[in-house]
Amino acid sequence: MLRTLMIAEYLRPYAQWRINRPDPCDGGRNARAAIGLIDAAAYVSRLDDSERVIVRMAIAGCFALGRFNPGAEGENLIRFWHYDDASGTPADLLEALADCAERGLRHQAPQPRKGRTTVA
Repeated sequence: MLRTLMIAEYLRPYAQWRINRPDPCDGGRNARAAIGLIDAAAYVSRLDDSERVIVRMAIAGCFALGRFNPGAEGENLIRFWHYDDASGTPADLLEALADCAERGLRHQAPQPRKGRTTVA
């Protein structure tokens, strides 16, 4: 499956989750968030897998095991996309997800051990 379609398939259930959370006191935030996620899913499904932002996510490991995984920070970003603030385009969401994935990759990289030297 194309990576762009994996991302779109990941976003759609979050949009549905927002649609299923009507709250007359939310000021339309759930509807706005759902529309933002639907828009982002449609946008990403029209991109090519060779787009720089998709490649960045691939290098960061977002497509392991044949599915899209944005990591914990990326998932949180998706859950609240356009909820409080409707600014930001679908391209902005993808760039932010790539940034999150790259931060996660840096935190997972093995750190050199300090204080120990081995002599062979």
